Amino acid sequence: MHADGSVSGPYAAWQVIGLVLTLLVPVCWAASRRHVAAAVLGTTAGLTTAAGYDWSDDGSGLFVIGVGILLAGSLVVTTAVSALIGALTRDSRSR
Repeated sequence: MHADGSVSGPYAAWQVIGLVLTLLVPVCWAASRRHVAAAVLGTTAGLTTAAGYDWSDDGSGLFVIGVGILLAGSLVVTTAVSALIGALTRDSRSR
């Protein structure tokens, strides 16, 4: 809790941005080589496993909800990014 009464999460914005940029590179690389399933499932499984391990010391048990939300969000976003990259690289290869 901050002095003004506001509450923030355990991660700073720069850490989240760094994570997104770090994961974006291998997802785009794999998707551009038509390994869409590996890009989506590998990233989602790795991120979910790491978060579950890191957050599992929460005594309330609510970390399970956070891990579930992270799993769903990373699955949706990596699928969308992989589909977009796959479509863009497919169009450039067909020319």
